[in-house]
Amino acid sequence: MNLFELQQGSSRELQLFPHIVSTGCKKNNAIHLESFRETAVDFFRIYNIIDGKYEWRVDEEDLHLYPGDTVLILPGRKLSSPKGFLEIGALAWIHFEIDCLDHAKFVPGRWSSLNESECYTIGRILLLNRSLAPSKACEASRILAALQSELLNQGIAFHTRVNQLLDELLVAIARELAKEANPGRDFSKVFFQLEKKLRDNLARQWSVEEMAATVGMGTTLFNVRVKSYTGFTPTNYLINLRIAEAIKLLRKPELNLTDIALDTGFCSSQHFSTTFKKLTGYTPSEFRKRNTGDT
Repeated sequence: MNLFELQQGSSRELQLFPHIVSTGCKKNNAIHLESFRETAVDFFRIYNIIDGKYEWRVDEEDLHLYPGDTVLILPGRKLSSPKGFLEIGALAWIHFEIDCLDHAKFVPGRWSSLNESECYTIGRILLLNRSLAPSKACEASRILAALQSELLNQGIAFHTRVNQLLDELLVAIARELAKEANPGRDFSKVFFQLEKKLRDNLARQWSVEEMAATVGMGTTLFNVRVKSYTGFTPTNYLINLRIAEAIKLLRKPELNLTDIALDTGFCSSQHFSTTFKKLTGYTPSEFRKRNTGDT
């Protein structure tokens, strides 16, 4: 195991990579109290556990990490240890900056060769999946080791290769997260989880890309699977969920039609009324009168 640490600003190996904050591999042979203070930074942190057992906390989520595990800490999330110190063991890491990660888009930076669609899907997976530690993500471990080797050895075209490997690392972690969110590709279970997320937040303006990323699929496969499973396109299935919820709410006379429209994800009362009549044969007002006795 090659022990080293490279820091931006002080390590010549990182001069061509301003987006890489630090990377390295270290072994901790002794416990030092208060050696692991809580931190929250504005860049990505990826760690691969080589040896030892670690108990970390990301925000309020407790993680138990073992050799082979790879953990991703998103920008702004708090990393700490319940024990207050770094346990005995060995780990490798890389910290790197990105241009943007929010609910609208994921932009790694000019160094990345991922296209816009790939960035969007990876960004959705990273944000929408709670799991932060892909267990035994051997592919991520191998890629991180290869990336660090390129930085240290600086062979032919190492600048291009390092950035390619950083892209590969993001892809590997996103795929592992998607796989864990979708064990065995049992679509009935996956679809049940998706439907629950949609029902819990119908007011959100879900796009097909967001729905697909939630279950770790590309949009093309997602469209095919949903149509095969339900008989509807994802968009039409979502509309059916909204109408079903609206029917429940219309039976509560204390709720006004505008609130029901917005709460179920329609952009306006008119849009709600038009869609509701198309699918039920009644306007919302007509349906309410027939089912509550209102006049």
